[in-house]
Amino acid sequence: MKTGGCGVNPENGYFGVAPGTNMKSNPNAMKTISKNTIFTNVAVTKNGEVWWEGLDGEVPEELTDWQGRPWKKGSAEKAAHPNSRFTAPASNNPILSPRVHDPMGVPISAIIFGGRRSNTVPLVMQAFNWAHGVYLGATLASETTAAATGATGVVRRDPMAMLPFAGYNMADYWAHWLKMQKAVPFAPKIFMVNWFRKGKDGKFLWPGYGENMRVLKWIVDRAAGRVGATESLFGWVPRQGHIDLSGLDIDPAKVDEATAISESEWKAELESQKAWFDTFGDKVPRSLELTRQQLLSRLE
Repeated sequence: MKTGGCGVNPENGYFGVAPGTNMKSNPNAMKTISKNTIFTNVAVTKNGEVWWEGLDGEVPEELTDWQGRPWKKGSAEKAAHPNSRFTAPASNNPILSPRVHDPMGVPISAIIFGGRRSNTVPLVMQAFNWAHGVYLGATLASETTAAATGATGVVRRDPMAMLPFAGYNMADYWAHWLKMQKAVPFAPKIFMVNWFRKGKDGKFLWPGYGENMRVLKWIVDRAAGRVGATESLFGWVPRQGHIDLSGLDIDPAKVDEATAISESEWKAELESQKAWFDTFGDKVPRSLELTRQQLLSRLE
């Protein structure tokens, strides 16, 4: 496999949203947070143990909720805040790579951007090329959740999921990404994932959590050239049957819906992306606006 150089991970741990995390949805996360872990805005049992909605076992009769108030089973209010979190050291992870501290780093074959969208963005999509991949990162967006103040469900742009950490104009950051294609012998393939696509019934189409490894395997196989893909109007998507669903209780029609491309939704998306670029004025790299126009022309 040809890779785009090597990289190191400067982080020392993980954080995650507590509600919904359990031994079925994410057993390795549960093992990771079994010790030396900080919890925020969760509920507490009489024995001083943490608790949240979706945790394994029976719901306790009484708890202290995330605001320090008495809580009883059957209450209409959540005991743990919907955005309650945990953070644990990476050394707790039972499947941590033995190369995590390799001073030479590890090969990078793929870069994955992920946003939280209830529609429009498919479960997984591969960029056509490096510039298109940078474009996907530059226009990355998520719908606001309980983690943000204000209304929920509002689409908010967060390029490369880095906006809160950028100390300079993001358009200059995009230009740096574009220049990296010449600096790296074999640029990594770029993908975008969306675990949060919903059906007409308002429920998630994909089970998420540990089942995301099925999608990640397709990404790894694509990066290694071991599996094909179907060219959609806006990127490469998995062919039917190429995401391994064996042992998973899910209707294949839901997977098809999760990976579907809606032309009307994408037309609105591309127009919204133009408004986003306009906020940066002339700083936006020309190739990104040309990519947007090229994608728009595919709808005509």
